[in-house]
Amino acid sequence: MTVWLALRALAVWMLILGLAFSNAALRELVLIPRLGKVQGLTLSGVILALLVLLVAFGSVPWLGARRASQWIAIGLGWFVLTLAFDLVLGLLQHKPMHLLFEAYLFKQGNLWPVVLLITAIAPYLAARLRGWV
Repeated sequence: MTVWLALRALAVWMLILGLAFSNAALRELVLIPRLGKVQGLTLSGVILALLVLLVAFGSVPWLGARRASQWIAIGLGWFVLTLAFDLVLGLLQHKPMHLLFEAYLFKQGNLWPVVLLITAIAPYLAARLRGWV
């Protein structure tokens, strides 16, 4: 992967990060108060997964990778960045490790593991759908 492609992939991931923060605000301010915790978390997870897929689909031409291995590398990069950001943010908020890892257990409607999986496969899947791979 070239440096240029890596920087573009990072820029797209930062857009996804911004959407994730907006989704979190929607979840906490609207979805959970109106639907309850389980339904709010579940809907928020579905929304975020769809946003990641849409951003990946829309960014395929701009990213411009040509090989399947590049699309897979982008997805793995997004996955690692997302996982690291989530854990570092939790630690900076002084959350105990057991609480950080609860998000990965599908408790109370939390779809975070699904979102992570979608994040990992979204670039390759989007490139396949658009005929770039």
